[in-house]
Amino acid sequence: MTGQERRSTVSLALIFALRMLGLFLVLPVFSLEARKYPGGDDPALIGMAMGIYGLTQGLLQIPFGVASDRFGRKRVMVIGLAIFALGSALAALAPTLAWLVAGRALQGAGAISAAVTALLADQTRDSVRTKAMALVGASIGLMFAVSLVLSPLLNALVGLSGLFAMTSTLAVIGIAVVLWWVPAEPAAHAAPEAGGLAAGLVAVARNPALLRLYFGVFVLHAVQLSMWVALPTMLVQAGLAKDHHWWVYLPAVLASFFVMGATLFPLEKRGYLRAVFLGAVGLIALVQLGLLLVSTGAPSVTELALLLFVFFCGFNVLEASQPSMASRVAPPGARGAALGMYNSLQSLGFFTGGMLGGWLVKHTGPQGLFVAGAGAMLVWLVVAWPMQAPKVPGAPAAAKAG
Repeated sequence: MTGQERRSTVSLALIFALRMLGLFLVLPVFSLEARKYPGGDDPALIGMAMGIYGLTQGLLQIPFGVASDRFGRKRVMVIGLAIFALGSALAALAPTLAWLVAGRALQGAGAISAAVTALLADQTRDSVRTKAMALVGASIGLMFAVSLVLSPLLNALVGLSGLFAMTSTLAVIGIAVVLWWVPAEPAAHAAPEAGGLAAGLVAVARNPALLRLYFGVFVLHAVQLSMWVALPTMLVQAGLAKDHHWWVYLPAVLASFFVMGATLFPLEKRGYLRAVFLGAVGLIALVQLGLLLVSTGAPSVTELALLLFVFFCGFNVLEASQPSMASRVAPPGARGAALGMYNSLQSLGFFTGGMLGGWLVKHTGPQGLFVAGAGAMLVWLVVAWPMQAPKVPGAPAAAKAG
């Protein structure tokens, strides 16, 4: 990477990290702490308070992405972070669970992921974009692991309202990063597609390569979130107290980053991105079958830790390569719209995974959940099979295989 590319990658990764740390700090304690609010005796309302963030986020990613094509990435990012900070402040001050729902909905309305990833794509060359996207994904994964350690400690000190106040503060710091550290955006990035924004959206929606990626990101995050409906209980059954689950999560996440760095980047340079991508999809399908197998008996901590490590190896490869490929096959004048749709499907995948995961565990047990997860990943493998990896300058012709 050039110095400018490194600065862009680090600063934009920091924006993601600040935003996601605030969100992740809340999640491990949310369902327990929300019961203390007036109206907290309604499980459906608690579920809505947890899930509505993903719903509003999913609905608004496309408008924010389109706006970033028209009005500029950094302007949209500042507006989105300000909305997110206001939603966090509202949640911090919420006197009832209904107000907490409103705060979470307003948090989700600050949907800047498309603008951030589009700006990263604008400011990096194709040959290093997967690495840049991977560093952003690594920052998110690291914040998830850190939150599992810090959340119970901070909740004991400041409570749920204090965690939301911290989230608001982190968003304000993110605005400062956008204004004073993120490099200036390219002057020509916002040139619209011929025929205007509507034509750009139509072109995005009709692009087969993008449609395959949209289907994949939806399935990946639906399967990811649904797993966590069952995994904490399985770890407790294996004898690991809930306060110690990070003993498994943190090493699995960190070790998987090293595996991704040793496989994805060199193999992409050699023209094998398609093979790595499809292999990662198949790997997660095998993890679902492995979880199905251990869930029929008495799982051990070692078995679950190994399966989680393998899961994160596949997940991190896909999390890095998918947005990189989406940015490379999208029409340049509709890149924000394309990544807006991508991030919408990602958020809706979270929302769907949480809802369906809970329903499946309730009615079919964890076995039904993991059967559905394996089935979804195998369908994705079939859908993704005709893919052609975007050509990377300097890569062998095998990059186009398939």
